[in-house]
Amino acid sequence: MSTAGGIGTAQETAQRPEPGTAPPAARVRALRKVFGRVTAVDGVDLDVPAGSVFGMLGPNGSGKTTLIRMLLGLTRPTSGSVELLGLPVPAGLPAALPDVGALVEGPGFHPFLTGRENLRRVAAVEPRLAARDTGPAVDAALERVGLADAARRRFRGYSLGMKQRLGLAAALLVPRRLVVLDEPTNGLDPAGTREIRAVVADLRATGATVLLSSHLLSEVEAVCTHVAVLKQGSLLAAGELGRLLDAVAGGWEIATTDPGPALRVLREAGATARADGPGVLVEDGPDGPVLFAALVRAEVPVHGLRRHRPDLETLFTRITES
Repeated sequence: MSTAGGIGTAQETAQRPEPGTAPPAARVRALRKVFGRVTAVDGVDLDVPAGSVFGMLGPNGSGKTTLIRMLLGLTRPTSGSVELLGLPVPAGLPAALPDVGALVEGPGFHPFLTGRENLRRVAAVEPRLAARDTGPAVDAALERVGLADAARRRFRGYSLGMKQRLGLAAALLVPRRLVVLDEPTNGLDPAGTREIRAVVADLRATGATVLLSSHLLSEVEAVCTHVAVLKQGSLLAAGELGRLLDAVAGGWEIATTDPGPALRVLREAGATARADGPGVLVEDGPDGPVLFAALVRAEVPVHGLRRHRPDLETLFTRITES
């Protein structure tokens, strides 16, 4: 399903705010959704900072898509409150949704129409897109997602990745304040994934907030400023990505041209260390200044010392398996 709206011309789009300096683009409090005996979302409190690229992470069945659907008014919560662009959901949806572009649970288009014809049908109901601007807006959106050459092909002949691109194009027909993408790289090859990354970066640079869910942790780490981790409907962690990674940082990365002597000195100092690329990784032991002093006394050249920060996959595993 794809939803669409707009905020006027690109010239009217505000410059990107620093995350945290403006009211949240989306906010939920004590949000809960129950389907029969299954609790899909369980008491979630979450802010999506304006101007951020916010990654929603979690195993299958963690509640990501259900939470996104409640944000957009597609699913009614069992309890709790939702705000979208500062307006309550569902009462404020008529005013908020024109400023929101979304691709949720795959795009829905007419199979016997071409990509361009489908997109023109979507553009025709854009509340902030004048009829005279429909053609140029459609062409620009197709070009932006790499479908200009396939615009005359029927939708039923599109690959999964091409269908995802067309859904993204529908969400980007006009400038947005908030773009919501549920698994936007599903079915895309590596080149297509890189293109989506570029689109997300461009959206943030022009002032939009981007909320996305993905199973590709490396892509989330490459584009997201903030993340939330869910499991079985509960929110386990949320915040600025760099701070979350720093919070679980451990050990030290030491850059040296003599890893052999460095390992000997570090182990004598009580550290657990191993060679790691161009230097040495200390996994446990004395603090960094103590290790640095021991290396200097032993006349081992040290070109750098920094706290070892894990990648997002390591952080995700620690949070979800703890």
